[in-house]
Amino acid sequence: MKLNELLKLCKKDDIRAQKELYNIYKDRLFVLSLKYSRNREEAEDNLHDSFMVIFTTIKKYKGKGSFEGWMKRIVINKAITSFKKQSKFNVLINEEITEDVMVEETTLDQTSLQVILNAVQNLPDRYRMVFNLYQMDNYTHKEISEMLDITIGTSKSNLHRAKVILKENLQKLNVNSKNGSYGN
Repeated sequence: MKLNELLKLCKKDDIRAQKELYNIYKDRLFVLSLKYSRNREEAEDNLHDSFMVIFTTIKKYKGKGSFEGWMKRIVINKAITSFKKQSKFNVLINEEITEDVMVEETTLDQTSLQVILNAVQNLPDRYRMVFNLYQMDNYTHKEISEMLDITIGTSKSNLHRAKVILKENLQKLNVNSKNGSYGN
């Protein structure tokens, strides 16, 4: 069934069409949800909540822009809402820190995507959220500051700190794997 037909049926609350739409997009949206979550369970909860919003607000989608992009915004916004409920943004920051942190290409070449994803998921919540919004989903620091109710300087500082932590953790993982140990 074509997407336009599927959307029309979903707007009429057709359960079979909703199931088909879910099956088409669940994997892609789960990966997105996973980027913003601490673990699989949190990502699954976020995905479930996101599909509830998608199905209850699908009538508002007017066909302008990408439907998948519309759903992705819902998933990201759900993750941000969940994050705000769980965290308190009491962060000591150094707003002067803006230099970029570079990870050596050999470190990335020797690291699997799953290991990198795990390293991102293990970042403290505030750093993971800013890192994903900026680095993975191309939001600006101004947009991030508005979304998370933080200053632009805090966004920049949190991004820098996330990169430092990721670089350190990935380098440790590569040293451990070269030495034949994978312990913490």
